[in-house]
Amino acid sequence: MNTMMNFNETAKRLSDNFTQIIGSGSKLTLFEVGADKDAFWQLYQSSFPAGTNPIFRVRAEHDCACCRHFLRDIGLAVYIDDELNVHSIFEFDAGNENYQVVMDALDAEVKAHPIRDLYISRSAHVGTAVSHDRAEDGSVITFEHFNLSLPRHLVVHRDDSTIDTRKAKYRDTRSVFKRSLDEISEDAIATVLELISAGSLYKGEEWAGPLVKFLAYKKSYSMLDDEKKELFCWKYTEAAGEVIGRIRNHSIGVLLTDISGDADLDEAVRKYESIVAPANYKRSKAIFTTKMLEEAQQAVEKLGCEESLPRRMATADDVTVNNILFCNRDAARRVTGSASVFDEMRASAVTNPKQFNRVEEIDVEKFVGKVLPGAREVEVYMENRLAPNMVSLIAPVNKDAPSMLKWDNGFSWAYSGNLTDSDIKRNVRNAGGCVEGDLRFSIQWNDEHYDANDYDAHCVEPNGNHIFFGNKVSRYTGGSLDVDIINPQVGKAAVENIIYPDRQRMKPGVYRLFVNCYSFRGGRSGFRAEIEFDGQVYRFRYSKALRQGDNVLVADVALGKDEKFMIQPKIPVEVNSKVIWGVKTNSFVPVSMVMLSPNYWDGQQGIGNKHYFFMLKGCINPENPNGFYNEFLKNELIPHRRVLEALGAKMAVTSTDDQLSGIGFSSTKRNSLIVRVKGNTERTMKVRF
Repeated sequence: MNTMMNFNETAKRLSDNFTQIIGSGSKLTLFEVGADKDAFWQLYQSSFPAGTNPIFRVRAEHDCACCRHFLRDIGLAVYIDDELNVHSIFEFDAGNENYQVVMDALDAEVKAHPIRDLYISRSAHVGTAVSHDRAEDGSVITFEHFNLSLPRHLVVHRDDSTIDTRKAKYRDTRSVFKRSLDEISEDAIATVLELISAGSLYKGEEWAGPLVKFLAYKKSYSMLDDEKKELFCWKYTEAAGEVIGRIRNHSIGVLLTDISGDADLDEAVRKYESIVAPANYKRSKAIFTTKMLEEAQQAVEKLGCEESLPRRMATADDVTVNNILFCNRDAARRVTGSASVFDEMRASAVTNPKQFNRVEEIDVEKFVGKVLPGAREVEVYMENRLAPNMVSLIAPVNKDAPSMLKWDNGFSWAYSGNLTDSDIKRNVRNAGGCVEGDLRFSIQWNDEHYDANDYDAHCVEPNGNHIFFGNKVSRYTGGSLDVDIINPQVGKAAVENIIYPDRQRMKPGVYRLFVNCYSFRGGRSGFRAEIEFDGQVYRFRYSKALRQGDNVLVADVALGKDEKFMIQPKIPVEVNSKVIWGVKTNSFVPVSMVMLSPNYWDGQQGIGNKHYFFMLKGCINPENPNGFYNEFLKNELIPHRRVLEALGAKMAVTSTDDQLSGIGFSSTKRNSLIVRVKGNTERTMKVRF
């Protein structure tokens, strides 16, 4: 009886402590740790000191079904305080030394396991307060047990499925909340808040309040260790709510995640606006804020690079002789430190010249090292496909200004349209397609005139497998249709794309590429197509109207056993001569200079990709190129890349008539160029990049 009196006091203290805990917090959330419930009950039994758990009839006195159900139901419950410490319901003064040992053992076991779920109950009362039994003499024995009364917010008065649904929803929200806190940076949140404040984000004001609250959570979260971060997310998921807790999954979360991942800010905002804004929405404000501008200005001033910002087109006067691989006579007179007449004679004094009566293929490094030193004149065959390779050399207005770039000199470069991709390739990329592979077939329509037709790209493989919208991925070759536009939008080019990532997976034979008019909706403008392999882009235009069900075979591309591609066009390849940057295509054009990109001047190595520039006579860039790009900037300026990117695009590059512009080739992209070289003999060569 004395043991029972001690238990009753302990049970009452447990209940009083729980009531005090629940009363101390506004709707205090309880959680459940991931311990084994059967093992937990056995721990309760085994933790009593010797002699304090006597046999009652046939079982130990504390081997009670009521208490077993209580411990299995709520014994693994915990709460988290404001300092992110975990507490169990057994963390109290039991009022008895023997029971204190048991309570301490249960408390330690609970805290040794991580939280796994939300705790809620189907009943407002956990455990049985009292039970009765009849003694051998016929008298009634009353037993008291562990029991607790739960507040309303911890109780679901419905079936088990409702409890499971509520728990699963909490777990999912908590998981998204943690991913949001892990993946979204404070800098990204601050940037978006600044854009909202400046009115530069479509419907951004709707997110101002939630973002301010999320930023407060993020700042607190960032100061914690990994263990505390887990507890933080369990504790504050309910307070954060659905909007903030799942912010990563909302439209604003896409923007925040992209910015946190160092995506181009302008592209990230455009992606966000494509989700939330109407098709005809045009942003009226620039994508940077006054604060960002001030911070970038301070960084530039600290490096002393203010004079490096104004840019202009470079001329022959800017380039030193040691950074030129070839220059014609006109340019040589203007090059700083130009070679003497004896050097010119020495370069032309080639012994035992080799006669060439055919086009010779040659690697670019061999061309630079073996051919250019003996060249007096160089011409390139300017094909239409080289339009994206147009490039200009950019110089600082102030030659003596400290460089703001990663390399020692202040020179940069800009390709046509500030991109090296064609419009079709760019539109495929923007639509989520892959353009980097061994074979690409892309089609585009609805770009010049509204054409609502549904055109489909098809490829029939050598074994008869057919890639199209009904069979998008080939398990035989790895080829896939990764962009499928069904309903063209007004004012937006429609594209489809079939890509083969790796020719080693492809089967030798003919790949038949064609376009099908799946749905005729009145469009009569036809389509354009591109086929790309080995750095060569073949462009096609089919201007005739297609009827419902029509097929147009564009080309057959054969893959040989030597893994080389051969193309057989079935409709005309675009070969019409046109003028690009003042240069007539499909003709040989004189080269004024050949040089490496400035990041490889003066013996510098390994600062970004190497480019080969062939500057052309009479080549004039009509665009307003960027003066510099983020990837060119010194590391100290990278944190301010968003402002500097906008600044590079905004500041006009002063044009000159004698500018160094031409065609450029990256060492990382396959390509080729037909070159005619005159020295002691004339040679026509195909230079491979």
